[in-house]
Formats: sequence, structure tokens, C-alpha cells
Amino acid sequence: MANMERKISSFICSFLLWAIFMLDLVLKVCGNPEVDALSALKNNLSDPNNVFQSWNSTHVTPCSWFHVTCNNEYSVTRVDLGNRNLSGHLVPQLGQLANLEYLSLYGNNITGKIPNELGNLANLVSLDLYLNNLTGPIPNKLANLKKLRFLRLYNNSLSGNIPMGLTTIDSLQVLDLANNNLTGDVPLNGSFSPFTPASFLNNPLLSYNSIPQSHSGNGNRTIEAIAIAVAVALLLATLVIVLWKRWKPQDIFFGDAAEQDLAVNLGQLKRFSLHELQVATDNFNDKNILGRGGFGKVYKGCLTNGDLIAVKRLREECMQGGEMQFQTEVEITSMAVHRNLLRLRGFCMTPTERVLVYPFMVNGSVASCLRDRLESQPPLEWPKRKRIALGAAKGLAYLHDHCDPKIIHRDVKAANILLDEDFEAVVGDFGLAKLLDYKDTHVTTALCGTIGHIAPEYISSGKFSAKTDTFGYGVMLLELITGQRALDLARLANDDGIMLLDWVKRLVKDKKLKASVDEDLQGNYDEKEVEEAIQVALLCTQSSPLERPQMCEVVSMLEGEGLEEKWDQWWKKEI
Repeated sequence: MANMERKISSFICSFLLWAIFMLDLVLKVCGNPEVDALSALKNNLSDPNNVFQSWNSTHVTPCSWFHVTCNNEYSVTRVDLGNRNLSGHLVPQLGQLANLEYLSLYGNNITGKIPNELGNLANLVSLDLYLNNLTGPIPNKLANLKKLRFLRLYNNSLSGNIPMGLTTIDSLQVLDLANNNLTGDVPLNGSFSPFTPASFLNNPLLSYNSIPQSHSGNGNRTIEAIAIAVAVALLLATLVIVLWKRWKPQDIFFGDAAEQDLAVNLGQLKRFSLHELQVATDNFNDKNILGRGGFGKVYKGCLTNGDLIAVKRLREECMQGGEMQFQTEVEITSMAVHRNLLRLRGFCMTPTERVLVYPFMVNGSVASCLRDRLESQPPLEWPKRKRIALGAAKGLAYLHDHCDPKIIHRDVKAANILLDEDFEAVVGDFGLAKLLDYKDTHVTTALCGTIGHIAPEYISSGKFSAKTDTFGYGVMLLELITGQRALDLARLANDDGIMLLDWVKRLVKDKKLKASVDEDLQGNYDEKEVEEAIQVALLCTQSSPLERPQMCEVVSMLEGEGLEEKWDQWWKKEI
């Protein structure tokens, strides 16, 4: 009997080995088109900074490679290679990435043509090839990208006409073709009609004579008749609205007399009535407050359909400008779509109120998970903290590098890094962040933010930039590592100073890093990873904004690139 069992066991082992061998053989013979495509891109680009160090063409999938993101089916959805000092050519094999949604190769020195095969990427949402040296025409096949929302090709040397087919992409929200050598007419019809001349600036041979003109007398009379009919209809509609406002019954529930109980859709963004949000939050009852910040209070709410929401009611002094400016900023901010950014669901605007509406995050914020969790809740494990740090950095890098105009958060802290059901980091509360034109280096404004997280140049002069967010991120990263508050009077009892940054700096110089790690981790962490995370945080919180890294560089350092050299420079200066 025992001999029979050994034979069966031996047979099973042999079969498994054979199966593994055959699977490996099949994979080597058949290959993975996504591995092949990205390997072809790697082979056609010069990489002085060793960005592609993890791109191993023998891998079964590219999902473990740096700068590549995959979905649950192990298919590539993002390729993030912006500002990597790459040069060379794009390759047609990129068209094989069937599920690719975001392709970012901006800010490099890439030459040659845009491959026609990019038109095969049916799921592409964002194509960012700006700030390169690309030549040739914009491929007509890009008109096939019916899900495309962001097309940024500015600051290249592209030539030829703008493909008319692009005007049929109804989803297009952001278009920038400025600073090229395009010729012909600007198509002002279809999905291009909302775009301003800024989208086409500095193309000397491009003209704006493409609005169709009718040469038929009958046609002109028809147009005139239509224009008169439209004018009369608008006049009647205006009269009806005026009379309705004057004689409609007043809403006595809560509200503002100027607020109409109407739900107006602005694109995909809902405009909520004040009445609706008052009902959802029990008239902004204090018992529903989720948090307070530099821009106002956040309330938990429940809509009549059962959806949970987070309602941000802005402080009066942080209501920058009038209704048009607020609405414009809301529209542009709503276009910031990234897995690590909180999606803006809607807004409310009255003469006395500015309110932003977001989905409710079930796991709260980093701050609440670190300091306000119930005893029955487990502490955040180190792998989760590490993933949160990377996700938050990617979200901020997207705001700085992928939004046009650039979005500066101004209040980065643990309370504003939210956590979804999978504890994925979601940067929140950037609804009233400042929109910064890419030509500007800084802006001066009234101070909004949280003491302990605000960069020194913002406190002293009111000037902020993308590096202001870098400082706030560095402090947040220290909170994530230590579990402590950025500003805490309790530390005075031990003569540790109230600023978390100063305390950690002293421990680093005294070589007592272990003393800075959150006790809730109970020693369950990788010491080298913690040390590197602290190094990144201290580089981010340097007093001079010029010396702080950009958030895209922070992402690289967290992924294992470029930290050692920057840290050595910092250490030599500090000691």
C-alpha cells in the first residue's frame, strides 16, 4: 500500500513538472503582445537614467515593471514615462496595448512621427506627448479613439492639417495643439467647438477660416429666419423665467432665497441645489462633520437615493472670486481623473454658498486610521502604508504634470489623503486648489492650509508653487511613518519640540531611526524601506523650494530610482 502511494505521489510530481515545463514553453513560443510592445518601445529609446531597469522581456507579463500599471486581468492600463530624459522614437507596437487608458511620454526628447497604430487603442482616455520633438502629421486614425478625454501634443514640431475626424470625438475635454507647425484651417465644429484659440496658439500657418459660409440667397434667408426664431424663443424663455422667479411659492424649508431647487447638469458634473444638500446633511448638522480644514468643514451626507456623499462647505474667506471663476475652477478640477485622486461628483453655488460634493470614502483618511481608529480596528500595516505613500505621490504628480492648467493642492496632509475600500490612497480636498498656468512659477495668494504642513515660503510671503505641495507631502509621509501629528504640544513634555519634522531630523542625525517608527507597527516593518521613506520625506521638506524634488521625482524615488544620490547631497549639507 505504501509503495502504491509513493508511485502515485511520484507520478503526480512528474506530471506537475511536465505541465510547468509545457506552460513555460507555450509562453515562450506564443509570448505576450504587451511584453513585446513595451520591449520594442524600450529598445527604441535611449535611457540614460536607467528608467527601464525592471523591464525584463522574459517576463510573462509587464505588470511588475516600474512605470506600468495593470488591471485585475493583468493587462496594461497605464504607461507613465513623463519627464524621464528619454530620447529616440515611438514604435507602432504600442497599438497592441488593447486595454491601455493612459499613455504619458511628455517632457522627453522623443523624435520622429506619432505612429498611426495609436489609433488602435480603443480604450485610451489620455494621450500626453507634449514637450518632445515629434514631427510629421497628427495621425488621422486618432479619430478612432472614441473614449479620449485628454489630447495634449503641444510644444512639438508637428505639421500638416488638423484631422477633421478628431472633431467627432464627443468625449474630448482637454485639447492642446499649441506651439507646433500645423497648417490649414482650425475645425471649429463638432467636439472642437468649445475650445478656445489657446488650444491652437503659435501655429503660424494655421487659420480660423473654417466656419462654413452659405453663398445661396435662399440659404441666407433661411439662416436669418432661424436666427429670428431662436431670438424670439430666447426672449420668451427669459420672460417665463423672470415671471417664475417673481411669483413662484417661496421654499420655506431651509434655504437661500436666491437658490432654486433645480438640478442642473454641467457636462458630467451635477449641480446640486442647496436644499438637496441641506436635506442630505441634516442642515449641516455638527454630528455629521467628518473633518475640518483650511478650506472649510466636510460633512457626511446621504442623498434621497441612498448614496453616501462627503459635502465640503467652503469658508467665506476661501471663496476666491465670483460665480464664474468658481464654476470655471470646478469644471477644470473635475477633469482631473486619476485612480489616486478623489473624483468630484458635483457642486452647489449660491450668492452665499460654495459647496463641493464627493463620494464618501468608507475607510476615512490616513489621519483617522492612524489616530482615531477604534480599538477593534487593526493598525495600518507597513505594506499598506508604503502603498499609500506611493499612491498619494502619484496623485499629486498627476495634478502637477498632467493637468492644464496645473493644479496646486495647497493643503496636503494626512487628513486629506483618503482611503477607499481597498485602502488605496485617494488625494482629496483639491476642489479649491489653485489652478496654475504652466508658464507661471509661483502665485501669491491669501494663506489657506494647515499649520505644520505649510511650506515656509508660503507662510512668509504667501507664495506657493508645486514645491509647496512637495513640502506638505513630506510632512504627511512622516505622519504615515511615525503615526504622530505634524504639530503636537505633547512632545514638549519630552523636550522634543512641537514640530514633527524637527523631531525626526534630530533622530536621523542621532542615528535613532527606530525611535521614530509608529509603535502600532510593533516592529513589523522592513527597516531599509522605512529608512528610505524617511529620507524621501526629509528631501521633500527642505527649507528651500528649489532644492525639493518634483512630485514625479518623488514617485521615482519611492519606486527605487534616484534616492541615493539626492540623499548623499542632503546628508553632506546637513552634517
